[in-house]
Amino acid sequence: MLVYSCKKDNITATDQKKDPLTEIDIQKDSLNNKSLGQQINSFKIGKKTSDLVPNGYDIQYDAEGDLNQDKLPDIALVIRKKADTLAGRKMMILLKNPDQTYRLDKISDTVLPDEYNESGYKMHDPEDISIQNGELSINLYDTGPYGNQFSRFKYLNGDLILTYIETYNMGAGSHSALFYTPMKGKLTLETLNTMEEEMPSESKNFQLKRERYLFEKTSPDHVIRKVYESISD
Repeated sequence: MLVYSCKKDNITATDQKKDPLTEIDIQKDSLNNKSLGQQINSFKIGKKTSDLVPNGYDIQYDAEGDLNQDKLPDIALVIRKKADTLAGRKMMILLKNPDQTYRLDKISDTVLPDEYNESGYKMHDPEDISIQNGELSINLYDTGPYGNQFSRFKYLNGDLILTYIETYNMGAGSHSALFYTPMKGKLTLETLNTMEEEMPSESKNFQLKRERYLFEKTSPDHVIRKVYESISD
């Protein structure tokens, strides 16, 4: 039995006075994730988290905790466009400085899936992010076709790295689960046959190539597809 929890804090970014950050021409998605992060970081150190949120975006979720293990509470933000909540979301990692300001360290356009599918159906509900024991957790739940997806990231030598993925899916006649540790290349697949009265289960272990996935460029959905493709070859 899974216990679901969700933290959904809808915090509207405050209007900012004109400063170098507001001069950045965001132009919706015309900037790629790397250049957006570089421009915000080079122009602004924020006294509060909303200072580093690009114009035109709202904070959808936030989580606080010591992510880089310097004994200062950092912030992870999920932001989405005010004018188009169906558009892709961004996730920002703000590290706290000793002077109590924040700096943008990482930003990703890919780490979260789209919130809605083409039919306007919410793909995961609830959704939750948290920071505990130096790890960023992204937890996505769905009892339908998308299933549950849990991914974790941790700082290693200055990079925020995908350390673990876990998925659960319920299909016609079977339930399946995936447990994957990319940096070790360890994969476990479990299947529960619900068509038989005793519901027998099967577990398979695989040793895959070790992978290092960066937060800024990682899509857990793509990582999972790559895993399945590698074991089907």
